Amino acid sequence: MKFKLRILGLIFILALFFHQECQAQVSLPKVFGDNMVLQRELEIPVWGISTPGANIIAELGNTKSTAKADPEGKWTVHLPKFKAGGPYTLKIYEEAKPSEGVVLNGILIGDVWLASGQSNMEWQVQQAKDASVEIANANFPQVRFLIVDHSNEIKPQTDISTSGWKVCDSISVKELSAVAYFFARKIHVDQNVPIGIVQSTWGGTRIEPWTSREMLLTSPITREWTLSADTLHYNRDDIVRDSLKQVRFWDIVYNPQNNAEKIFTAPDYDDSGWTEIAMPNVLKNFGIGYYEGMVWMRKKLSLPESYSGKDLTINLGHPEMTYSLYFNGNEICKNVWFGNATHSYTIPATLVQSGENTIAVRIAMLWGGGGLNPANDIYITDGSMEITLAGKWLYEKDLEPLIPKMSGNQGYPTVLFNSMINPLIPYGIKGFLWYQGESNAEEAYNYRELFPMLIKDWRKHWQQGNLPFLYVQLANYMERKPLPSESEWAELREAQTMALSLPNTGMACTIDIGDAGSVHPLNKQEVGRRLALIANKTVYKQDGIISSGPMYRSYRKEGNRIRIRFSSIGSGLSTSDGEEVKGFAIAGEDKQFHWAKAVIEGNELVVYCDEVENPEAVRYAWADNPECNLVNSEGLPAVPFRTDDWKGITQK
Repeated sequence: MKFKLRILGLIFILALFFHQECQAQVSLPKVFGDNMVLQRELEIPVWGISTPGANIIAELGNTKSTAKADPEGKWTVHLPKFKAGGPYTLKIYEEAKPSEGVVLNGILIGDVWLASGQSNMEWQVQQAKDASVEIANANFPQVRFLIVDHSNEIKPQTDISTSGWKVCDSISVKELSAVAYFFARKIHVDQNVPIGIVQSTWGGTRIEPWTSREMLLTSPITREWTLSADTLHYNRDDIVRDSLKQVRFWDIVYNPQNNAEKIFTAPDYDDSGWTEIAMPNVLKNFGIGYYEGMVWMRKKLSLPESYSGKDLTINLGHPEMTYSLYFNGNEICKNVWFGNATHSYTIPATLVQSGENTIAVRIAMLWGGGGLNPANDIYITDGSMEITLAGKWLYEKDLEPLIPKMSGNQGYPTVLFNSMINPLIPYGIKGFLWYQGESNAEEAYNYRELFPMLIKDWRKHWQQGNLPFLYVQLANYMERKPLPSESEWAELREAQTMALSLPNTGMACTIDIGDAGSVHPLNKQEVGRRLALIANKTVYKQDGIISSGPMYRSYRKEGNRIRIRFSSIGSGLSTSDGEEVKGFAIAGEDKQFHWAKAVIEGNELVVYCDEVENPEAVRYAWADNPECNLVNSEGLPAVPFRTDDWKGITQK
């Protein structure tokens, strides 16, 4: 019996020894890696796991810092402040085992910005305007970035999933946030320091998933929903199922299913039962309502004898979403998803025949978008004569397996904070970049509270004071309305403007560079530039910069006219197109708005309408997609505003 007890005791001791040995290897969370950028002029936090109680040594350059692991093996060291520079090597090891540590190479010291939000921040460089040119010229080895993989978790996590830090070049830049890249590029050039971007984004998400549970519980707007989400609607199995569905989702989007590309591209395929539609057109005009899936479109085209034996050029304008193109059953392009102004391809002469030819397009209809943009011409040409592709096309949906419907768990309160923000804390950063709000537009009034909550929440968790928080105001979008009207998007923009009352915040107005037909405007270059203007002025304290368009300051009545004063006018007010000022509406006590005349007088604007004898309120650019043209001397657009506080359509 005693012998057995001794054996069991020995086994226990050996098991404990091997357990400690397994825990002995120093490990770091994945936010740290080769080629990363660490924040300059800040005591740099580095943390990880090792043997409980071990003395940890971190070496960066010629400096050395130490810490002791707690009983769970957790430790944090703070490296001393560094000026911008590099490259450096970071070595972290247990004092007792200096040869078994972690070595990270190619590290730069500079400024790190956390870029987050929904799809307009996630929108990739390869999807943006002039994508091919931008990608070819993306040689900025001192710009580095890390993209956090999508993940949604019920509880706060300690690590992320990522492919690691990338050096910016023509290969790696394609999938980076276009807004973040154009911002980083300008700041790097202007300030001559390395720039790191940590991108944590998820398209179609509201603001609540990005906010911590503790903060959400402080507001009556979100408290009940947050508590109910704990137990009533959300479980771990849903996350696993969604992950598998997401893999299937993209497999269907990128790969024709069930031999579809052979069947539906064939010239002799019988498409007589398909639905006719005039092209170019987008999904919202197809008459099928909200739809997510793959749609096939076909067109029979008669080509003249003069086209025979020639390479042709086909121009599809600017298709929304990813697509593939086929000509007479042959693949011309596949899985294209980029932001060039026009999409043109060569049709080899060997595929061209006089008389009837068949064009087929397989296009994804996702997130309410898809189709061929009506703003563009579509045609085929031999270089001397164009033949339009506009007019009758045939289309059919549901010819391939349906795209799986996911539970949308990424929309639940706090789940993205848990898995895509919390593991990044307290990585040293310079500030935040944010582009989100589209998904909260229906409850824009609540955004007045929700947005400041997020800003305060993130600053509190990072414990770096009032870190700069720079964000993008929603761009103009949707069909333009002929008369002044209420607007959810205008109210959301107002809530975003109100957040400027928080210290160290800045807003890039984009009311002039949106797209009526797409929630994803392609000119991300200008969005990044405007964010960088704000950073250069407010964060880097660069003199002589006007970083905002005219901001409403005050008004006064003069009979039947209202005189408006602005800040941020530079050397004066003007219009972007040289025409009379557009975008103003005026109302009396009846609260009925009428389009108004607006005249620039010095540094003020005089607004009036003959139909309103006793004006009480003025609104500017108050619409989903306003026609507005007031700018300052720098060409930056006036920020939408209203002088009234009348109850809006999202105020419950």
